[in-house]
Amino acid sequence: MTLILMSSLLSMKMQTFKARALVPILTAMFLAATFSCAASAQLNNPYTEDESGQAVLYESFSERPKHMDPAVAYSSNEYAFISQIYEPPFQYHYLKRPYQVVPLTAVRMPEVIYLNPKGEKLEQGANDRDIGFTDYIIDIQSGIRYQPHPALAKNPQGNYEYHRLSAAQIEAATSLNDFNATGSRELTAEDYVYQIKRLAHPKIQSPIAEIMKNYIVGFDDFSKQVKDKPKTAIRDLAIEGATALSPYQYRIRIKGKYPQFIYWLAMPFFSPMPWEADVFYDQPGLADKNITLDWFPIGTGPYLLAENNPNRRMILLKNPLFHVETYPSEGEPDDRQKGLLADAGKQLPFIDKVVFMLEKETIPYWTKFLQGYYDASGIASDSFDQAIQFTGSGGVALTPSLLEKGIQLQTSVTTTSFYMGFNMLDATVGGASEQARKLRQAISIAVDYEEFISIFMNGRGVAAQGVLPPGIYGVDDKSGFNPYVYDSLNDKASAPAHAPYLHPVGKAQRKKIDAARQLMTEAGYAGGIDPKTKEALILYFDTTATSVDDRPRMNWYRKQFEKLGIKLVIRATDYNRFQEKMRNGNAQLFFWGWNADYPDPENFFFLLYGPNSKVQYGGENAANYHNPEFDRLFEQMRNMDNGEQRYRVIQQMQEIVRRDAPWIFGFHPKNFSLFHGWYKNLKPNLMANNQLKYTRIDMAARAEKRRQWNQPVFWPLVLGGAVFVLMLIPAVNAYRRRVKETVQ
Repeated sequence: MTLILMSSLLSMKMQTFKARALVPILTAMFLAATFSCAASAQLNNPYTEDESGQAVLYESFSERPKHMDPAVAYSSNEYAFISQIYEPPFQYHYLKRPYQVVPLTAVRMPEVIYLNPKGEKLEQGANDRDIGFTDYIIDIQSGIRYQPHPALAKNPQGNYEYHRLSAAQIEAATSLNDFNATGSRELTAEDYVYQIKRLAHPKIQSPIAEIMKNYIVGFDDFSKQVKDKPKTAIRDLAIEGATALSPYQYRIRIKGKYPQFIYWLAMPFFSPMPWEADVFYDQPGLADKNITLDWFPIGTGPYLLAENNPNRRMILLKNPLFHVETYPSEGEPDDRQKGLLADAGKQLPFIDKVVFMLEKETIPYWTKFLQGYYDASGIASDSFDQAIQFTGSGGVALTPSLLEKGIQLQTSVTTTSFYMGFNMLDATVGGASEQARKLRQAISIAVDYEEFISIFMNGRGVAAQGVLPPGIYGVDDKSGFNPYVYDSLNDKASAPAHAPYLHPVGKAQRKKIDAARQLMTEAGYAGGIDPKTKEALILYFDTTATSVDDRPRMNWYRKQFEKLGIKLVIRATDYNRFQEKMRNGNAQLFFWGWNADYPDPENFFFLLYGPNSKVQYGGENAANYHNPEFDRLFEQMRNMDNGEQRYRVIQQMQEIVRRDAPWIFGFHPKNFSLFHGWYKNLKPNLMANNQLKYTRIDMAARAEKRRQWNQPVFWPLVLGGAVFVLMLIPAVNAYRRRVKETVQ
């Protein structure tokens, strides 16, 4: 009994000792945890990879690329990847403006040979009417090799390792990485020819196949020949318009003269493809596991796709077999002063690894950018006021908080045109009569797209002055405003204070609404009254803007027409119905846009070329505009080489469409991009998609800024811990009293 009592008392004393020691022990544990956390830097770092020894670039994507096959891919989110992996023979010079095509895998620019309809060579300078065919002779560099890939792997006997997979091998494979062996081989001219054959194969479904039928000789015939054959069968079949002349030289023959074809040769469509890729990927069962060319590309470019996990991230790694390519050594006059030639002559690429993280929400993405975990960012509407402020002259600048972080703002007017079109087949707004023309001109003045840009685009746009966007050959940057919509200003000093409402060069101002009302009177619609009904003129605007978010814009359009007394009726419908109306010519007014495939005026003027009428010919002339003089000038201009004569023709064409006003010339969007100060070699290039190889990251500067911007803040934890300890003391004291009472 005594033993039990002594044991019980000893236990109670031990518990009392533990209770007394609890507070300092908890305090010590808390401080230890705190100091342990303090020893770790950047607790909010979303990346787990070790960056040491590697130059890593962090970017994001919001939608997975559907196609990685360059014969099929045709969207910006796809080009963001494949343009780093595949190499057409030519590319756009990174620094020079206007945009200039230069060799990429080619040794030099192509030799261009003109032939008559009999295939006989013509002298340079031959009359365009005598040219039946044009040959492009392209010489490629020797020694260029494909990235390591299982499709090119060979066994010791020299046979391809994975071209005849067994059912068991296919069953076991879950990813391309399950094929351990990889191989490579040299790029040949035949690979470029093979890709052109792929463009023609109906089973590939290339989006440019129909276009190329009009240009590459024998393209359509080849397409018909192989329509029932597998893709792997085209290797040994000849196509008339594309021939390998030697291992490093090939010829493309096109119909007539088409100078713009050189721009196509700088697009991923004309990248090389090894025949081994089709043989490997076409094996039954691989497509069911997403082991396809659309998922795992194979190219000769500076990067290869190391990880394709579109639900989380995609990773590009530097191609270990990339050929020698150096940073440009010349550019525009002020490029050196801007530091854009600091890396001249250095081997590309500078980045070892590019990590694309999936970001569907703009706010987390923006937060990570401000923390330094993304190297570049666009500006969503939610973040615009936090990033951008307007200056007194109507310009834009970064807010002080972003300037303090050393963030750089890069703006560029896109080679895109948005416009409101008139259906020129319509009895009221269409036709070539003076009455209809003045009605269109009046509406063009009234619809104030400078105001639209200010209200709905945060100022991120430029009011259009004609068919061509800035940056396209033929734009008159000095006096190229639309005189039917704008009045000239003598100089910038005489411009009114509301600079956003001016033409970008500051020399033109939108005409007063009274000028538009006078045109309405001259057109027979004084006060907006239709003489046939004696009531307000009613016009119909067909659109796909059906959501609640679209209502403010639609109301804005109504108010623009109300300035002239016109009642605008919005006819919103789904896209399929809208397309049907456009094909049948049942839309009166509509909104449309076009983005440049290549930097040539032909790529925009063809949108108003009569034989491209949507209703009559199914073309891209959505306004169904037809002016014989414009069509004649277009046919003359499209095949001309750039020069004084072509420039004059372009100005004549601009004048015709400005006067006829088949479009209300809308706006050209302006890109606003943000880059951290450690992001080097920044220059907008709206034509090139392979800019990644020119990018350089100052890794030391980024690491230091991340450390500064992401210091752990521990005082709330310390304060919370102290409060917790203070709250714990009464409980400990109460427990001690209870123990004493029990002992007594």
